[in-house]
Formats: sequence, C-alpha cells, structure tokens
Amino acid sequence: MVKLGLLITNRHRLLSVAAILDVFESVNSFYERANQPPFFHITLFSPDPEPVEFYGAYSMQPISQFIKQDLVLVPAFGAGDVQLSIMSNQSCIPWLWEQYKSGAELASFCTGAFLFAAAGLLNGKHATTHIDAAETLASNFPEIIMKSDAVVTEDKGIFTSGGATSSFHLMLYLIQRLCGKDLTLRTAKMFAIDMDREQQTYFGTFAPPQNHGDGLVNMAQRKIEKEYQEGSTIEVLIQDIPASRRNVVRRFKQAIGVTPIEYLQRTRIEAAKRLLAQTDQSVLEVMLNSGYNDLKSFRQLFKKSTGVTPKEYRDKFNIARLETGARWNRPMSGAAYLD
Repeated sequence: MVKLGLLITNRHRLLSVAAILDVFESVNSFYERANQPPFFHITLFSPDPEPVEFYGAYSMQPISQFIKQDLVLVPAFGAGDVQLSIMSNQSCIPWLWEQYKSGAELASFCTGAFLFAAAGLLNGKHATTHIDAAETLASNFPEIIMKSDAVVTEDKGIFTSGGATSSFHLMLYLIQRLCGKDLTLRTAKMFAIDMDREQQTYFGTFAPPQNHGDGLVNMAQRKIEKEYQEGSTIEVLIQDIPASRRNVVRRFKQAIGVTPIEYLQRTRIEAAKRLLAQTDQSVLEVMLNSGYNDLKSFRQLFKKSTGVTPKEYRDKFNIARLETGARWNRPMSGAAYLD
C-alpha cells in the first residue's frame, strides 16, 4: 500500500483537490472490486496546527505531527496573487523538505509548482506549470530548468504538471508508474482523458504586463500593438521612440521579460490565433492580417510558438466549428448536454 499524502495548502484551488481525490479514490475502487485492498492510503494534511476542515470522509492531519509518506501531492493554487499564496504556506516548506529527505516523491499540479520553487526544491531541476504562469515562475526562480511547453516533468523524485487538464496527465503518469498500464488505461477511459497530449503550448495566451511603470516601454508597446499588421520591422516600429535602440531593448527586456523583436512576434502570433479561432479567414488571409508576408515562414513561426500548425490550431479552437460539432453531436431528444 502506497501512503499518499495530499497537502491542503492555504488558498488552494478546490477543483484541483476534488480532481485528485476523485482519481485516486477511483483507482482504489478498482482494487476493491477485484477483492484486493486499496492501493493508496490517502491522508490529508494541513498547515493549520488544529485543522477543522473536512473533505468528504477525510479529516486532516496537521503537518506539525510528521507522518512519513511515500508520495506527497500539492494541488494548484486558486486564482489571485501567487506571491500571497506562497507567503501563506511558508510553514509547509520545512515539511515538504522533511518528506523529500525521508524518501517521499513529491508532485505539484499547475501553479502548485510555485510552492516547490519557493522551497528551493526545483533548483537545477526540470519543471513546468500552467502555460500562462510559466514566464512568472521562470523569472522569479531562475535556477529552475523551465519546460513551459511540457505537460508533465519528472526530475529526481519531483514531478510537476501543466495547467488544468494537464493535472490528469500527471496523475495518470504516477498511476502507471505505481499500478501499471492496464489500470492506467481503465482510469483514463473512466475520466475520458486523452492520453497522447505531449505539450500544452497551444493553450497559452500572450498577456504582457502594462503596469510596470516605464513610460518609454509603454510607448513602444502601444506602437507595436497598433502597427503590428503593417509588416514593418521592429527597427521601423520603434524608430520614433525617443531613445537609442540599445536603450529601448535594454529597458524593454527589463520591464517585460522579452525583447521588442520577441514582443512583436508574439503579438502577431496572438493575433493569428484569434483570427484562426474566431473567423473563417483562410490561413493566407490570417497570415497577411497578422503582419506576415511569407506563408512558409509564418507556418514555421506559428508551430514553433504554439506547437501545432495553423490548421491544427483552427481545428482545435475555432468557435464556429466547435459550435457546429456540438449541434451535430446533440442528442435527438432530452437535454442538450453539449450546449
């Protein structure tokens, strides 16, 4: 029996905890149906010295009373200030280190990786998190080997996952290591999880900061965002900014985390993604309306940025096509489950 500890962090995402419990309880139920004992002994832990919260049939144990685990899971944090989430869970850091040093494997889901990072557990290790939080994690914890497009990472007994449904892929990964492939497939079928996802890049959204306090950089941002469709080079776009190119690049990188050239490319790719998802424009039209003029180059840049081709992206995310698919798959009578 594997001792599985679920750390109920302060400011955790409730849906993340519910998903973790649902999956591992379901695995236990498979064993019980085969007249075998549950594979996982699940214990919930709390940083509160006198926890009173309950999750279903589970009461919580305080981390102040150390109980060694084989596997420790850390759920995603809820929306909001991740720095505040880290600060409110400082007492968990020594406990995580003690579990790790005692031989436990540790796994975080989505933004739960920030707690591992703050503890120094990810220094020199590969890690991932929600695609939209990856740059923040990398910039705040530069000693991490960031794999922002990865769905799951494993490095020296520490596992991380990307955002949202990527959490299920990490759970399946852990189940396969511990329980074998057959039971993993049963679990995947039960939860309707697509097991062949290899990257999460196409879920990302470029949302650069605007409130960094550097007026010159804001001026450059507005210029790029207003004129990206014209196909101009970055030199042309920032030529009217009252500073040398070298100074603009330096301040831009410091304030935004990317260079002006990268900012222009990502702005154009984000525009292309919107057009592919929201219009019926051809790939050629999308290319031209995004500021590109070479189809081969556009396809290469798009795939490098998102992990899929423009056509594959449209097939996944085009609103009109998804709505059409929902209509065709709607039941003939009864509730419209896919609406």
